[in-house]
Amino acid sequence: MKTIVSTIVFFLCFATLFAQRATPDIIETDEGSITIQPILHGSLVLQWNGKTIYVDPYGGADAFKGIDAPDFILITDIHGDHTNLKTLKGLDTKKAVFIVPPAVAELLKKDYEKQLVIIRNGGMSVQNDIFINALPMYNLPENDTSKHPKGRGNGYFLNLGGKGIYISGDTEDIKEMRDLHRIDIAFICMNLPYTMDIHQAADAVLDFKPKIVYPYHYRGKPDMSDIKAFKKLITTKSSKIEVRLRNWYPIN
Repeated sequence: MKTIVSTIVFFLCFATLFAQRATPDIIETDEGSITIQPILHGSLVLQWNGKTIYVDPYGGADAFKGIDAPDFILITDIHGDHTNLKTLKGLDTKKAVFIVPPAVAELLKKDYEKQLVIIRNGGMSVQNDIFINALPMYNLPENDTSKHPKGRGNGYFLNLGGKGIYISGDTEDIKEMRDLHRIDIAFICMNLPYTMDIHQAADAVLDFKPKIVYPYHYRGKPDMSDIKAFKKLITTKSSKIEVRLRNWYPIN
């Protein structure tokens, strides 16, 4: 009887986890579909062509239950909501290749040195037909007090099945973002004082015109990270940009 009760409790907890997690989105490409799974804050999972990509895994290993083990792990920056050793050590990372900037590599080399592929801003890597380009991410103005100095962290551009995907990382509305082109899917951060407010984010998005944009990494001051207001700023000026609001904070 005790075993039966324990089993029921386990499955109820597991069902609750899935109920909290945002429903994944499916994007069709000429070479198969891309599954987009929001996880928590700046963490997400992309799946395409039999490969699973974790971005900034954070929130504990339980947040990833039921999802395939990663083939690739992209990490943007050194802060604990991006490089999270507790989460990483709870995941099955045996087959994973880590794509990281040099500053993150310093934090991971003790445990994962043989799995690291290190790329700086402007660098690139091709992994199993997946093109990955490291892009700048930083705060403005550039000075000694910056929480994200230029060159330390990476934003990322990926090409999956011909779809261009931009992952902003922690950044403001920098020129390198505004100059992007042919972006099909963009993940854009917005929270002060760490990144930017919704007005900066919307203005940059209207410049580079992604087809689909997901506001993410928006936990912070409510007036600075109001994703519904962000969507309105976009849709009142462009009917060609689809803003998708998803729940990136299922535990809260």
